[in-house]
Amino acid sequence: MRHLIDIMDLTIEEIQELIDTANDIIANPDDYAEKCKRKKLATLFFEPSTRTRLSFEAAMYELGGNVLGFSEAQSSSAAKGESVADTIKTVGAYADIIAMRHPKEGAPMVASIRSDVPIINAGDGVTTIQHRH
Repeated sequence: MRHLIDIMDLTIEEIQELIDTANDIIANPDDYAEKCKRKKLATLFFEPSTRTRLSFEAAMYELGGNVLGFSEAQSSSAAKGESVADTIKTVGAYADIIAMRHPKEGAPMVASIRSDVPIINAGDGVTTIQHRH
């Protein structure tokens, strides 16, 4: 299993393969319409981010998958003090992959250590602040 925490974790060849696949999806959407059938993406956004969250959700729906999750920490067990690690363990039992955005730098890395499913870092700490401008 592999997580995507930092773009620097990918080789140039892997980045090119992702770009090529994205271009093929754009050119041939019907070929990909069921690629994620019966798969669930959990979007765990511990801080607001409408565009980023919706981009993940739209992509999963375009690939025939389903989405579950929350768009702000107040609507999750984090509001009751549950740790990120515990949330990840629980959500991983329901989802095939998790896209996570968190205000604390390093939170997605911590999540990846505890997770039984792949984690995608959708922004954390400094990264998140940079995207606000």
